[in-house]
Amino acid sequence: MKKTILIASMLLGFVSAVSAQTMSSSPALYQAFGEKAGLVKLMDDFVPRLQADPRLAEAFKKANVDNLKSQLVNQICQVSGGPCEYKGPDMKVAHSNMDITKTDFNALVEVLQKSMDAQGIAFSSQNQLLAKLAPMHRDVITVK
Repeated sequence: MKKTILIASMLLGFVSAVSAQTMSSSPALYQAFGEKAGLVKLMDDFVPRLQADPRLAEAFKKANVDNLKSQLVNQICQVSGGPCEYKGPDMKVAHSNMDITKTDFNALVEVLQKSMDAQGIAFSSQNQLLAKLAPMHRDVITVK
């Protein structure tokens, strides 16, 4: 729990003007996640957890699960230095009408961390990915 709170705090406190979609990375992080097959496995764990989490279930109950998983795989693949290209909407557009709070965002980060733990992803690799995704919070949180 302390680890989750620390990471969520770091995530929200991370200051960067660069969008995560345009950040490049060496392929080492991508490889640490098991490349594309590892990211697919991670999303196969993560998305059902989102749908089962009482704090987040409502937001994901009507989601096109296959599309969501695919978009997340491509986005994380790109951000982590893999060869994929994320072609989905930018985070501001995608989340503009969702009324997402800091609490919601932190809950999602917590669920992602549980999925990464369940997949045996090293804590240092988790932190590297979360640091790359952190700038998104400015576009995802729509309720101040």
